[in-house]
Amino acid sequence: MVQKAIGGAGLRGQSAGETKLCTVGQSGSGLTYCGYDIKELAEQATFEEVAYLLFHGELPNTSELDAYIGKLKSLRELPENLKKVLELIPASAHPMDVMRTGVSMLGNLETEISFDEQQQQSDRLLATLPGIICYWYRYSHDGVRISTQSNSDSIAGHFLELLHSRPADPLHEQVMQCSLIVYAEHEFNASTFTGRVIASTLSDIHSAVTGAIGALRGPLHGGANEAAMAMIENWTSPEQAESEIMAMLARKDKIMGFGHAIYRTSDPRNALIKEWSRKLSLQSDKAHLYAVSEKVEEVMWREKELFCNADFFHASAYHFMGIPTALFTPIFVCSRVSGWAAHIMEQRANNRIIRPSADYTGSEPRSYVPISQR
Repeated sequence: MVQKAIGGAGLRGQSAGETKLCTVGQSGSGLTYCGYDIKELAEQATFEEVAYLLFHGELPNTSELDAYIGKLKSLRELPENLKKVLELIPASAHPMDVMRTGVSMLGNLETEISFDEQQQQSDRLLATLPGIICYWYRYSHDGVRISTQSNSDSIAGHFLELLHSRPADPLHEQVMQCSLIVYAEHEFNASTFTGRVIASTLSDIHSAVTGAIGALRGPLHGGANEAAMAMIENWTSPEQAESEIMAMLARKDKIMGFGHAIYRTSDPRNALIKEWSRKLSLQSDKAHLYAVSEKVEEVMWREKELFCNADFFHASAYHFMGIPTALFTPIFVCSRVSGWAAHIMEQRANNRIIRPSADYTGSEPRSYVPISQR
């Protein structure tokens, strides 16, 4: 029996394929990568270990990890023609559009000729995305042409060093490691499924990742941390936050960063990044933002039984590290490209074009009437 999808349901509850990469809301704390619970990975692993896990199905040993880190470091430099394109993009552009254009341009310069290149191309994207967004941002906003190399062994530290032109604070690098890990993969979400659909046509990896970025650009998927920041930065105390949130609820305003399509009582990623936000707040002159965020979380659960998803406390955590709000979602891309690429490889390994049917709701069959008779 074919299960009929209801038009407004967004295909929720529909299985669209198989994956060995991730489970959501099924076991452990609620999220696993290749069988490993997200809590263990976020607290003990590095992002490079997690990326290797998603690509290869197993965690690396010491020599494998050292070799992989060395490989990623060797792939960081951007082509000169890509830098020229980035310099043409105005400061007013949406940073997600910069990411989309950057990946597309890289695909023109370093086109994937054969699927035998997919691991190399995936590693290249993972290595270059921090440089793409930081090179554009620093040039368009500060008038500075930065080097896209750094001394950091980690992608987390590399991003922060490019953005701030100094070695990353060790605590900030730890927080960014956690952030990249919890954002790396999340099963058949909108952007990942977009990438798999494109991959199923046997298109190249840059096209698939560019399409995934386009899906993540939408505020219902990847922009909740930016929206949360835009909200909480207006409030100076928990009391004001409660008053304003109650007013928003009364007006039935959309409050971003709460609830989830799969999780029912909590998002396991939230507790992890929330604790880092708390620690960062202890060093910040804007510590009230953490207290404000906690109050919003409390009120939303009390009034609506809605819980924070991964995005909400990311807003204050990123802000405490001096990251501009406009770059919040591009960081998501720097992480999720590992999951996207792993899904693209998985799709290609046992491919069949993804071409669902639709339930027609239009007019009954009718005959063409010449324009003179209408």
